Amino acid sequence: MAMATNMDQILHDFPPLLRVYKDGRVERLTGLDFVPASVDPATGVQSKDVVIAPEIDLSARIFLPANADPSKKIPLLLYFHGGGFVAESAFSHQYHKHLNFLVAEANVVAVSVNYRLAPEHPLPIAFEDSWLSLKWVASQSTDAGHEKWIQDYADLGRVYLGGDSAGGNIAHNIAMRVGLEKLNGINLRGIFLNCPFFWGEDPILNEEKGVDMRSFTYKFLRYVCPSISSCDEPWINPATDEKLASLECGKVLVYVAEKDRLKDRGWYYKDSLTKSGWNGDVEVVEVKEEDHVFSVLCPDAENSLAMLKKVAAFINH
Repeated sequence: MAMATNMDQILHDFPPLLRVYKDGRVERLTGLDFVPASVDPATGVQSKDVVIAPEIDLSARIFLPANADPSKKIPLLLYFHGGGFVAESAFSHQYHKHLNFLVAEANVVAVSVNYRLAPEHPLPIAFEDSWLSLKWVASQSTDAGHEKWIQDYADLGRVYLGGDSAGGNIAHNIAMRVGLEKLNGINLRGIFLNCPFFWGEDPILNEEKGVDMRSFTYKFLRYVCPSISSCDEPWINPATDEKLASLECGKVLVYVAEKDRLKDRGWYYKDSLTKSGWNGDVEVVEVKEEDHVFSVLCPDAENSLAMLKKVAAFINH
């Protein structure tokens, strides 16, 4: 029997996201499809693609609800997709459909960011790309901006950040950066975190039972962020952040799923925010019988549609 070559030998296996071979090849297992921007027949939502920073291949997809009216400006949602920082895109079928449903229900202009992925672009590059994207949105309030859909339809006094899994982590970290550095041109009202990917050195609650899960996550985090010193760095464990009270928004909505192994981290995030002295409102909604990012995987299911109605009320209240 012939020995396997380096081409066949697996160095890292991170299902269901990616596999890495000893010859350096990276095989992504999800999110490889590309759906063109279009007018969605189911919702009437229009979309188009924009380039934010051509020198680093940073782009986004903008979504506009069917009945958008320049005389009645609507909130803007900057959205960050999930995929563990290593997979998926703003242009995959899964996220294109999810954003169409979200935009139609919430009646917002959405900008879905196609940040660069690890391992080719290890963290903190995804955070830097996401920050640059928010700065680009803010620039539309000045003569430097040229994006008509944002200028004509979006109220930059009502900006929200949102994301699922790794994208929820990004949304939190970008809101922290707005609080610490400030950003002219926008008013960040709130953030929506859907099954956010947070972690920590010490297990909490049900994590104590999942030894394999903890081992997998430690290895994975060190792979996507080689510079990480511990899983208690504030970007992955907000509870350790001495500046958590600086979170720059007045309200936070967190969704967690009963069967999701990251569920307890969502509840822990709420406790940490409350104890930090942050003076906003935070709500956690736990959805029974569902698993990680259920609403992205099946956006037209009953629990997913109920979640979208809740997010719409959160943004428009």
